[in-house]
Amino acid sequence: MATIKVALVGAAGETGQSIVNGLLESEHTFQISAIVRPSSLTKPANVDLQNRGVNLISASLTGPQDELIIALSGHDVVISTISFASIEQEIPLANAAKRAGVKRFVPSGWAPVIPPAGVMVARELKEKILSHVLMLGLPYTFIDVGWWYEVTLPPVPSGRLDYCIIPSLKPTWDLGLDGNVSSAMTHVGDIGKWVAKIIADPRTLNRKVFAYNEVLTRNQVYDILERRSGEEMERRYVSEEEAINTVQTLTEAWKQSPGDINAGFALAMGEYFYSWGIRGDNRPEFAKYLGYLDCRELYPDQVSYRSFDEYVQEALEGKAKRVLKDW
Repeated sequence: MATIKVALVGAAGETGQSIVNGLLESEHTFQISAIVRPSSLTKPANVDLQNRGVNLISASLTGPQDELIIALSGHDVVISTISFASIEQEIPLANAAKRAGVKRFVPSGWAPVIPPAGVMVARELKEKILSHVLMLGLPYTFIDVGWWYEVTLPPVPSGRLDYCIIPSLKPTWDLGLDGNVSSAMTHVGDIGKWVAKIIADPRTLNRKVFAYNEVLTRNQVYDILERRSGEEMERRYVSEEEAINTVQTLTEAWKQSPGDINAGFALAMGEYFYSWGIRGDNRPEFAKYLGYLDCRELYPDQVSYRSFDEYVQEALEGKAKRVLKDW
């Protein structure tokens, strides 16, 4: 089995670390490099990556293009997990990947399935990047992963989950319509397991792929949490009209301060809820309509992933990891 050489941008982040783990633990053989800003080479997270066998390559996405081309040369796959705030930096990254002869470029998706336009600002910017990749004729794979387990749980009355709860996600704790809108979900720790399969698979080249663990309604999420915790949860149901009004209010606030990252994050959460909680976009069926391949069908019984029920129990036992620590 040939070694696949992978260059990863954002390897120290939550998605990036999951991908590193998945590649290192895969039955395929991967040689992993992390593209790191010169100022970040000695950060503990990057030193830890190096200690695990990841090669650190110093390069800036906004620096001289020739230096970035040299950094990417010789790699089969380039994967970006950079945050939405820096998403425009994928333009020079894609340009360099094309000139370096990269065989597969994976732009920063890693989110619920959403139509390419008309529902979410962040999705439209990601689609802009993908359109640029297509204009270049750069081989690609676009991967979405559903809503994370780690951002799914609302707080329980006892406060037992407060240590891993993110208060700024409150707009997504509600139940859309009657609470029976289904949505696909993934444990962050399992993302890398799916990625290791996807980037070694010729069937996924120049395709969008949906990688998810389970599909649950919001009522089912609350049912599992109540059963595991023994606590009764208040369920707040949101109508379509209320969700749309919330998005409109958040959009106006963001337009007043387009550089305010907190306003942008609040808008994203409102749009996410409207998309997966009201419209029902984040479902395998809709993903197929949009042209995605389904990982559960591509690799049946080949990936051992964590169930949401198992995650809830771990969280109640104090074993969950808080994500998005800056929020």
